[in-house]
Amino acid sequence: MKFEDLITEINGFGRFQKMILCISFVGRFTLPCHFLLSNFIAAIPSHHCDISSLDAEGIFGNLSREQKLTVSIPAQDDGTPASCHMFSYPQFHLLTNSSSSSELPVVQCQNGWEYDNSTFISTLATQWDLVCDKKGLNKAVTTIFFVGVMFGAAFFGGTSDRFGRKPMLLVSYISGMAFTLASIFSTSFIMFAVLRFFSGFTITGIVIVSVVLNVEWVDIQHRRLVCITGSMAWAVGSTSLSLFAFCIRDWRWLTVAVTSPLLLSTVLWWWVPESARWLIANGRAEKAHYYLHKCAVMNRKEEVISRIKPEALSIIASDEGKKNYSYLDLVRTPKLRRLALLTGTIWFCVATMTYGISLNITGFGLNMYLTQFVYGAIEVPSKLIVYYLLEKIGRRKTEAGAQLLAGISLMINIFIPKDQWVGRTVVAVLGKGFAVAAFCTIVLYSSELYPTVLRQNGMGYNSFLGRLGVCLAPLVLLLDSFWGHFSQTILCSVALIASVVAWQLPETRDRCLPETIEDVEGTGNIGTKTDVGVFNLKESGKFILCFH
Repeated sequence: MKFEDLITEINGFGRFQKMILCISFVGRFTLPCHFLLSNFIAAIPSHHCDISSLDAEGIFGNLSREQKLTVSIPAQDDGTPASCHMFSYPQFHLLTNSSSSSELPVVQCQNGWEYDNSTFISTLATQWDLVCDKKGLNKAVTTIFFVGVMFGAAFFGGTSDRFGRKPMLLVSYISGMAFTLASIFSTSFIMFAVLRFFSGFTITGIVIVSVVLNVEWVDIQHRRLVCITGSMAWAVGSTSLSLFAFCIRDWRWLTVAVTSPLLLSTVLWWWVPESARWLIANGRAEKAHYYLHKCAVMNRKEEVISRIKPEALSIIASDEGKKNYSYLDLVRTPKLRRLALLTGTIWFCVATMTYGISLNITGFGLNMYLTQFVYGAIEVPSKLIVYYLLEKIGRRKTEAGAQLLAGISLMINIFIPKDQWVGRTVVAVLGKGFAVAAFCTIVLYSSELYPTVLRQNGMGYNSFLGRLGVCLAPLVLLLDSFWGHFSQTILCSVALIASVVAWQLPETRDRCLPETIEDVEGTGNIGTKTDVGVFNLKESGKFILCFH
């Protein structure tokens, strides 16, 4: 008996599957908030050297605030006080002489900095003076977090294939919430960076596990609907982050606000079922029958499951089902090895490009809250279009086309003058929409390409490479200090490379999910390929058609 048929018989997208989708939506809502949180908590407000010590010594007399700044801090080209230098001693002659101050002796700030609190009450920069020579540490926070995400993806991918989807989802919920909340009590930047690493490491398990769990419980016809609907949590979270950040200007309370939904997710976890596919593939037919019975009852198809005994489910699993698999199994056979190389390349490229755009919310001249909101809002129409295209033209063409259009958008922005910020922002938003379409597609595409016994390992491996790209995205943006279009050129290049690679993948539209390595390699006894390119699968004396 084929699992796809069984799921269809008990309603492959009934109330049971919708319950799983809604529960996972809550947890996945927090992910974009955390992944993009550094846009706000690591923001650097306007600042200049603190001159309060000079004022306390009575040097300034009755001078106004503006006059104190004039005689103490050199002015930049735009007339604002310099951020990192002050005069070695007060230049009172500047009050009567408007000559240039560029030739006057300056020193680095001696007594810290004074920050503009009109936009932020508190950020990491104001907390630990991460400005001037330490300015790069703000970007380092983002990279450190995503290094944790990268290793967490590999960890949760492997452990959820070994111990199951449900227990590892709970581990991710609780540990992610614990490390994140602990980070707000950090007494030093190093302590915060370490806790931020473990926050990324643990919280990434939510998406790694929930995406696969959703796909494994639905039938073929509803896989794309579940994937797109689940990914809407990212759009809602990304948009909501701008509203949270606008209302909460202190980095500690903002962190608490975006983490709080995990408490609800932990409570709802009790209603999350284990993957019946995983249980069958690992020889636990009794437990799989238990969850399939719950699914049938909730979907009002109890008469179907009552005719099937746990022993019958064992037929679905091959003899390999009880074997413990590892990441090494991704490269032991030729087709899986090629698949891992292609999908890994695409994940790396699409992640680098998407986050290179998403983390650049101050580079186009618009208000950062508005830019974040628009970046999040564009994901909704983008994903709706993807839902339509996945069925009409398939996964491969959708992925390759989205990558190509994203690369073209980034290329166009290279040639638009930087003073035309409206045009640059419009093109950047379109590029973000195409990038999101590519990311959304490759998540579903990858989960359909890997067999059940290695699906979590495959997703963990892909996510590892994707997060490696995300780690590099903040560093790519720093390259603009050498040439203004450096980062855009790199992001454009990786998008075009991913488009070419995507064309090399097989199409999975309307195809049964592979269960074993033999299914992928074409050596299993699941059927024989016909001239029309489908597999005839013998099951209980009848033939089932699954597109391959």
